[in-house]
Amino acid sequence: MSTMRAIVIESTGAPDALVIAEVPLPTTVNAEFLVKVVAAGVNPIDAKTRSGRGVSSAITSYPAVLGNEFSGVVVKTPYEAHAIKAGDEVYGMTPVPRVGGSYAEYVAVSALSLTRKPSALSHVEAAGVPLAALTAWGMVVDIAKAHEGQRILIHAGAGGVGHFAVQFARFFGAWVIATGSTRNVSWLKELGANEVIDYTTTRFEDVVSTVDVVIDLIGNVLDNTGTRSLAIIRPGGILVNAPTGSWPSVMEDCTAAGVRSTTYKVAPDGATLAVISRLLQSGDVKVFVDQVFELDNAADAHRALETGHTRGKIVLKVSDF
Repeated sequence: MSTMRAIVIESTGAPDALVIAEVPLPTTVNAEFLVKVVAAGVNPIDAKTRSGRGVSSAITSYPAVLGNEFSGVVVKTPYEAHAIKAGDEVYGMTPVPRVGGSYAEYVAVSALSLTRKPSALSHVEAAGVPLAALTAWGMVVDIAKAHEGQRILIHAGAGGVGHFAVQFARFFGAWVIATGSTRNVSWLKELGANEVIDYTTTRFEDVVSTVDVVIDLIGNVLDNTGTRSLAIIRPGGILVNAPTGSWPSVMEDCTAAGVRSTTYKVAPDGATLAVISRLLQSGDVKVFVDQVFELDNAADAHRALETGHTRGKIVLKVSDF
């Protein structure tokens, strides 16, 4: 076998730019696994890149395969004595567009970028975890250092990254405040949010007292959410902004307001994902998959994502297992 089915883009554009194609099977080198993809997560960075934003400037040739998250089965290990063997179920993320993405039947993945799939999760559920959970962990645990007595406001708490951020912050003892739409208020409380603000009826700055941390998953692309957040962060508190290009002046604006700030870019870190796996296996943290699409319907998956109303994650079913 030298080729595989994949969803590709021949150029950036609207969701219809995503088309099915036959492409070369990825070649593994050095400490890389070849993994048969069972399911692939769909994330906002995928849609941004497809449209010509995101990381599209790093695409060096077309057709290009998008998709960072995967769950699947090992076909080939980097060496015979590796602890993870052919046939083992794994999940992780790929550094698209440096390598081919997970909207394909197979991916080549660094040994540092995957780990064993929690047995408590199906492949569809697991595919919704890596990029989103690692992003949330990096923002909430590594940077904000969530702990008891800390007040953390999480914008877009019901989204892919947001629903993990809420759970991680609460797990480590923080007082969690989340913003979300009307339909997600009760659900966010079930996830562990101490307070939930319905952004469709209430401006968060009118009802939230001072917080130590803002996990900003919106920026200024909608109603200047980022800038409005500055009024409620304590002096010396921190705002962590993730969405690419969502608030170009974030560093300058935060400095002027007397608060610390940083953007955040996720790394495909299998070791940290293994820690998250234990929380998923124990049930202390859960992943929610809102919609599942067949691989051939990737364009519809992107359309659904771009409505901005996804609860949790959207996942592509790539193959049977």
